[in-house]
Amino acid sequence: MFVCPECAHEWSKDAAPEAAEQSRVVRDAFGNVLQDGDSVTVIKDLKVKGSSSSVKVGTKVKNIRLVDGDHDIDCRIEGFGAMQLKSEFVKKA
Repeated sequence: MFVCPECAHEWSKDAAPEAAEQSRVVRDAFGNVLQDGDSVTVIKDLKVKGSSSSVKVGTKVKNIRLVDGDHDIDCRIEGFGAMQLKSEFVKKA
């Protein structure tokens, strides 16, 4: 058995952890499959924590990166900088 030092997840020697990562599919609000490098559009005003401004509907985000966690998308938005977004608030452009 192998044990992850960070989360204590256990798996057998025969189980391939790479196969589990490849089966993960991230979809936008309309069910389209998202991939690294895609462009997306924000479909809802999103408040930015720690700022008085918000990301407006229709903001286009280029060259996204898919990551694990609660917020699926890692990106850079003009005027805001690096951010993480949930895939349920974007649509594929």
